[in-house]
Amino acid sequence: MFTLSGGHVFPLYDAAVKTEGSGPPLRLVDVRHEQSAVFAAEATARLTRTPGLAVVTAGPGVTNSVSAVTTAWFNGAPVVVLAGRAPDYRWGAGSLQEIDHPPLLAPVTKRAWTEHDATQVAASVDEAFRLAMSPHRGPVFLDISLEALYGQAEADLPPGPADRPLPAPAPDAADVDRIAGLLRDARRPVLVLGSDVWLGGAEDAARQAAQELRLPVIANGQARGVLPRGHELLATRARSAALRQADLVIVAGTPLDFRLGYGSFGPEEAPARVVHVADSPAGIAAHVPLAASATGDLTAFFTALAAHDTQPGADPDWVPGLAAVVRAALASDGPLLASQADPVHPARVYGELLRVLDDDAVVIGDGGDFVSFAGKYVEPARPGGWLDPGPFGCLGTGLGYAIAARIARPSAQVVLLLGDGAAGFSLMDADTLVRHGLPVVIVCGNNAGWGLERHPMRALYGYDVAADLQPGCRYDEVVRALGGAGELVTAPGDIGPALRRAFAADAPYLVNVVTDPEIAYPRSTTGV
Repeated sequence: MFTLSGGHVFPLYDAAVKTEGSGPPLRLVDVRHEQSAVFAAEATARLTRTPGLAVVTAGPGVTNSVSAVTTAWFNGAPVVVLAGRAPDYRWGAGSLQEIDHPPLLAPVTKRAWTEHDATQVAASVDEAFRLAMSPHRGPVFLDISLEALYGQAEADLPPGPADRPLPAPAPDAADVDRIAGLLRDARRPVLVLGSDVWLGGAEDAARQAAQELRLPVIANGQARGVLPRGHELLATRARSAALRQADLVIVAGTPLDFRLGYGSFGPEEAPARVVHVADSPAGIAAHVPLAASATGDLTAFFTALAAHDTQPGADPDWVPGLAAVVRAALASDGPLLASQADPVHPARVYGELLRVLDDDAVVIGDGGDFVSFAGKYVEPARPGGWLDPGPFGCLGTGLGYAIAARIARPSAQVVLLLGDGAAGFSLMDADTLVRHGLPVVIVCGNNAGWGLERHPMRALYGYDVAADLQPGCRYDEVVRALGGAGELVTAPGDIGPALRRAFAADAPYLVNVVTDPEIAYPRSTTGV
């Protein structure tokens, strides 16, 4: 239970620590801002593929959590948010923190409602967990009036656990046959895998289908690692070439949003046919013409697709050609990853990090330009170990994600890649890491500004404003003051030793790397 203390929800804390014979006490992790509680619950859901639980108090406890709930909504993360609520018997009289929460949360949850009856609290909570886990997964909000939460009543408990993954129905066989036919006719097919492949437990089936059908794969979100780095079919580093030249693109488990050019692929004179696959009908894109689509359990989809003979029409040079593009891209990385530039080039941070990163590490990105470099250079060896804010683009996720990752993966490295702008949203929760004994390595890319805004504004207007932060700000000293550890790094040769000290430390440790503020990540989309 991730939470921030509030009187409206005291009975939930009492139940968590007592349990009275129903099992060990529920671990209770209290944070410094409600958004961190919900971000931690979201990361728990995304790493464990079981629901995350956040408990927030009434009024500002709920409103402080809205951006985090929205992030979980965009990421399809099964999160249950339980909240307190002002008493019914004084409703409308102006009680402390009185506000009707569900209308605020309804647009960004699968359901948002209030329970007023103590006899129905258990059933409503059970319903919230089951709904969060049903495809398409997502956050659910339930607030409970003061009388119901503090009241006593006899009630039957719902049967069985509500936190197990619920499979979607199998996709329609005719839809799979249609997609197989398109693949059979394609010369240059590409398979794009998104986070729902991981969240739906379909990573093995997706990998096997890609290998059996010889499909080049582009992975994003938590599907990164479904094909491990170095795999001959992994074409993520040849993404632009693959999507620009493809004649068929199958996108599974992710929306056709700005990250994928809104579903526009292939040469301008001969656009690629697009297939969209999702775990529920609401996930299928309606803004772009589709050659075919399928909905349902993603494991069943990939298994059925792999059973078709779809290889004969493929261009024999397609996969080797993309592999050559990948090799060229990796070769071109070398000079930047080993850059001796002063000030530090941000790519050098990743050159050093890759030397010490384990295959099972959880890598968390929270930032703009600095984290964009991570997306380019850090290729996970396994699926499910990459966490970023997702398409909603909300900064401040990092500390909550790190708290959850250390609990969910106690033996793995946990690395938070933090922009200096993002640090301002949640760095105080380093205190939470300290209080709860959660050692995490935090690498702060400190370029003294909002790089994601600074450089585009200069391109548009010839100058920038409201984009500067304090040069060389000692974020490491903030973490040290909160009981953790850290150090400042200003020279490229000092990055590696600092990282090794951070991983060896049994404490939250922030490596504060001052990077060149004039280096901008070379992005191809702005998301608008």
